[in-house]
Amino acid sequence: MRLISCFLLLFLSNLATSQNIPLFVGGYTNGESEGIYQFQFNTETGELSEKKLLGKTSNPSYLVLSPKKDFLYAVAEGGPKFGKVVGFKIKEDGTLEKTSEASSNGKSPCHLGINKKGTKLVVSNYGGGNFSIFDIDNGGKIKEANQIETLYRGKLKAHTHSAQFHKNELFVADLGINTFEHYIFNKDKNRFKRHNTTSMLEKYGPRHFVLTKNKKFAYIINEYGGTVTTLKRVKDKFVRINDVATIKEGYEGKISCADIHLSKDEKFLYGTTRGENTIAVFKRDKKSGTIEQIQNISTHGNWPRNFTIDPTGKFVLIANKISSNICVFSIDKKTGMLTFLHEVASANPSCLKF
Repeated sequence: MRLISCFLLLFLSNLATSQNIPLFVGGYTNGESEGIYQFQFNTETGELSEKKLLGKTSNPSYLVLSPKKDFLYAVAEGGPKFGKVVGFKIKEDGTLEKTSEASSNGKSPCHLGINKKGTKLVVSNYGGGNFSIFDIDNGGKIKEANQIETLYRGKLKAHTHSAQFHKNELFVADLGINTFEHYIFNKDKNRFKRHNTTSMLEKYGPRHFVLTKNKKFAYIINEYGGTVTTLKRVKDKFVRINDVATIKEGYEGKISCADIHLSKDEKFLYGTTRGENTIAVFKRDKKSGTIEQIQNISTHGNWPRNFTIDPTGKFVLIANKISSNICVFSIDKKTGMLTFLHEVASANPSCLKF
């Protein structure tokens, strides 16, 4: 009987371990944080455990993993001069080994994007108003930037906030000049060339965005506007369909929208708003692309920055920077709505990556 009990305990222990996947956490090191951390995330219960410091580095406020999850890249934000992009190899024991470093070629790097092949990296420099594109060698090391694009327009001061690769295309949101930029790759020159520009409503401040898998629709969260803008691809340009508020009706406090993601089935859209400290849930019409807010709930923390949906599509995890906690919500797959489950302490978190 004891032997059976031992085998049962061993089985349950192995089962729990097999359900755990690593969550990487980036943030600001002006407090208790020392760099990049990791939690074990249970994909059945949504629990976070076994917090540990993986690598010491300055202000890794945004992270991105290589497609095979064998390398991790981080911005090093802060300081009066240019920021940096730092590359790490993820070792067999889960710790990080720094392998490369390059100038971001602009102040305050705030976002990273990587292509599906893991051969190109793009960094958005908020303070520099530009983005830089780097090639990545076969060993995962970052080479010096081979393209730097400044987005200033006359007297308008650019604040480039995010960029994403989609096959041979690159999309960029700039909060300062209030645009969504579309670039196409020129293979012969190994450079991306601007194809067209979509202007947002005045003073909206586009920050982050997400595209549908077929790239027919783009959803942009506007930091100053407190809205999500829906863009539809018509021929080879994007046109604005509508703008929907992220906040509750009647809210009159500070608005500073942050991050946006689609559900796995693309039926629902999620967006965080700092100040109100909420996450909004939108129901999406897949045919027309239009969205409707169906829920707006507290993030159970102060100043929600980046958030993520776990690989199973069952949970949302939110990094609340000022309150130094990560909160976990379950997703109702039928309605898309969220339910708060629990939280863990994490100093100054700003980015969560699986």
